[in-house]
Amino acid sequence: MNILEQIQDRARLLKRHIILAEGTDPRMVEAARELKEKDVCEITLIGNRAEVERLAAAQGLSLKAREIVDPAQSEWLDGFANEFFQMRKAKGMTYEKARELLQNELYFSAFMVRSAKAHGSVGGAVNTTGDVIRAGLHVLGMAKGMKVVSSSFLMVLADGRNLSMGDCAIVPDPNPEQLASIAIASARTHEALTGEQPRVAMLSFSTMGSAHHPAVQKVRDALAVVKELEPDLAVDGELQLDAAIVPAIGSKKAPGSKIAGNANVLIFPDLNAGNIGYKLTERLGGAQAIGPTVQGLAAPYMDLSRGCKASDIVNVAAIAALM
Repeated sequence: MNILEQIQDRARLLKRHIILAEGTDPRMVEAARELKEKDVCEITLIGNRAEVERLAAAQGLSLKAREIVDPAQSEWLDGFANEFFQMRKAKGMTYEKARELLQNELYFSAFMVRSAKAHGSVGGAVNTTGDVIRAGLHVLGMAKGMKVVSSSFLMVLADGRNLSMGDCAIVPDPNPEQLASIAIASARTHEALTGEQPRVAMLSFSTMGSAHHPAVQKVRDALAVVKELEPDLAVDGELQLDAAIVPAIGSKKAPGSKIAGNANVLIFPDLNAGNIGYKLTERLGGAQAIGPTVQGLAAPYMDLSRGCKASDIVNVAAIAALM
């Protein structure tokens, strides 16, 4: 059984309720059919009811009335709009603007999660990553202790090992506090998705003081923040990549480190390194890249590639259930 099958199996046991925010996209409806057939989670499709029903009928999908929510017609719209206005009036939000925004599928789905009408939401098949993250931030806010919304990829290596890599998709040049948040969030994501105890390596071109540069110091400073915030987390740095994942090199370059050579969560110092690193691992190393998983928000609010397939939506919904 591969890791995606394991994730779906574990999600099935949790009986979570996940929103598919762009319910008028045929891929979302196809994903809803598969999620229902596999009993991975309860689902709600957001969008114009007549259009969602038309797409569902074309796919042979039978939906209960409560499994479709049309924001413009919802009994929750006025209450959501008033709460959103109260939340953001200091930033210039008016009730009229709040009500207008809440008729957008991303904001409405985020408010359903905020109000505990669902456990998580999946969007981004139609909307941009920026739109998805903005709605999540404005409605859900940051998780306690997090300094930034970030992402991680779960990489399934050719030999079957799981490695998580962050951040490879969102934060271009994190400062030490943000980099620490990325490390903590990526460790939590890795454990949630794989069930493995995270072992976190803070990556650099230096290992344990072998080089001195402001870019290296940023990683050292971030490590200090992680250790202060999460003293029980298995984390070490700064480590070069080979010292982080090859036991013989780790023991030579970083003797005494419990992480060196055995890391399963790799934290890159910036987005250049992260994006290049995961794509090299995927394209040249033959790894399967699962993600990105959005992390750092107060509740699961997942993003998709606009080129995604229905099967990708199914997998991200299962991930949202575990998160």
